[in-house]
Amino acid sequence: MAAIREKPMKILLIGDIFAKPGREAVKKVLPALRNEREIDLVIANAENLHHGKGVSDAKIQEMKGAGIDFFTSGNHIWKVPEIFIEMEKTGYPLIRPANYPGDAPGRGFEIIEVKGEKVAVINLLGRVFMPGNLDDPFAKAEAILKAIGKLGKDVKAIIVDFHGEASAEKKAFALNLDGRVSMVYGTHTHVPTADEMILSGGTAFQTDIGMTGVLESVIGADKQAIIEGFVTQRPVKHEVAEGKAYFNALMVETDDKSGLAVKVERIQVRDL
Repeated sequence: MAAIREKPMKILLIGDIFAKPGREAVKKVLPALRNEREIDLVIANAENLHHGKGVSDAKIQEMKGAGIDFFTSGNHIWKVPEIFIEMEKTGYPLIRPANYPGDAPGRGFEIIEVKGEKVAVINLLGRVFMPGNLDDPFAKAEAILKAIGKLGKDVKAIIVDFHGEASAEKKAFALNLDGRVSMVYGTHTHVPTADEMILSGGTAFQTDIGMTGVLESVIGADKQAIIEGFVTQRPVKHEVAEGKAYFNALMVETDDKSGLAVKVERIQVRDL
């Protein structure tokens, strides 16, 4: 009698959640979506949870209550200093980009348990058009993978959030890791790209999974202030936009043996 094959692991990746409109959109969509799709793990980018920039523990707990299991971040992670202490706590469900200096608060990757299986989550920042003196994300990824071990043998899945500006850098990074990680997905630009795919080596990829926030905005911020800044070329205060929100995510299913992707689906829900 043939062995019964286990179900693929179902992982949902939510784009940058922008302030209260984004958080409310998650609350409206995620509980039912998680139940209907029988999702095993939900990961979201948290760097814009707190009024559009940064993240606080209160916002992390709010989103955990809505069904998110773990959080990645990006270049705005340092905007709310109170999070530094939380990030140092063992088991805290938030990581920062791994290619910041080694003495930065928190961790750049984490191995978590999902239904008794080990899953590695890695966060990295791109360097093209991005501020700061960052370590090479390509080299940092190699070092982390060496520490984690082999996909399908040492860990059930390896998930990489590449927070970057340039689409070429994101694609090159994914191709470099193809066949060695379960998925590489882009965050930061807040604009979802229509290029979700499984690369030839079996790694799922999307250049940017977009944001969860107000649709008629400038990447989550009030449109009038941003327009004024472009027209006048003078500094303006960015305010969180109001209006109908939308929810952007990527759904990936991984093979129970190899850990590679077998299905990828872009999810978008509007008029929230």
